[in-house]
Amino acid sequence: MPRPPLNGLIDDLYFLEGTAPYPWLTLPPAPSALLIVNLGAPFQIRSGGEAAEYADGCVVTMPTRAYEFSYPRWTRSVGVHFKPWGAAPFLAMPAAELCDRPVTLEQVWGRPAAAELRDRLAAAAGPHAMLALLEHELTRRLRDSAGLGLVRRASGLIAANGGAVAIGDLSAAAGVSSTHLAQRFKELVGVTPKRLARIHRFAAAVFAIDPAGPVDWGELAVRAGYFDQAHFGHEFRAFTGFTPTRYLEVRRRFLRDHPGHVFDGWPLPAD
Repeated sequence: MPRPPLNGLIDDLYFLEGTAPYPWLTLPPAPSALLIVNLGAPFQIRSGGEAAEYADGCVVTMPTRAYEFSYPRWTRSVGVHFKPWGAAPFLAMPAAELCDRPVTLEQVWGRPAAAELRDRLAAAAGPHAMLALLEHELTRRLRDSAGLGLVRRASGLIAANGGAVAIGDLSAAAGVSSTHLAQRFKELVGVTPKRLARIHRFAAAVFAIDPAGPVDWGELAVRAGYFDQAHFGHEFRAFTGFTPTRYLEVRRRFLRDHPGHVFDGWPLPAD
């Protein structure tokens, strides 16, 4: 966990090194934004059937659909998992402009700055030094973003209720119009509060799945606040490209291939 003031924007910083378990990994949408500083060979991101290569790294604001990542045989990077609004103070453009459109680090911070950061990270004395350097760089680049407090408070209510919250109640509690609230969310999160609530609800439902046992999809859908199982299935396909039963098959395949693996994140094998 980073120190203040970054702790209000970031869930964690991480170091990744090694070989991915599958050629392609699916990353379903979650209430989080992502920054990757790549220190190895280029990786690829595929969305909608089209793949793009990223050499210096990338920034992904909070996604609304699944991405597929393909890492090289040996990968090495450092990165940031932002809270939904957390990337905004480091961007030169509204988050909505990057919604479902990953961009390179160079496009966000410029070629000289991206190259210098990668060089300094590559020369750092180990993962802890790398993460400390990245934290310092983010602190240095931190700038004020209008409306951040408003979006942070409203997002906190959405998260606390697992997405089951009336958007009208959020704007009333904040003392602003629904239009103003939606505009601020688009600027700082990239999506409306309604879309963020949908993703929170979906994420809560997915993490309630135990792939090792039987799953009652109807009961799970009701507990998550969906109108019925059909509604849940529609959301599932929209967000992941999988049907719920196909998703469960993939999760079980992952457990078979990696016994003892603790499922603490999103990546899954892509077909």
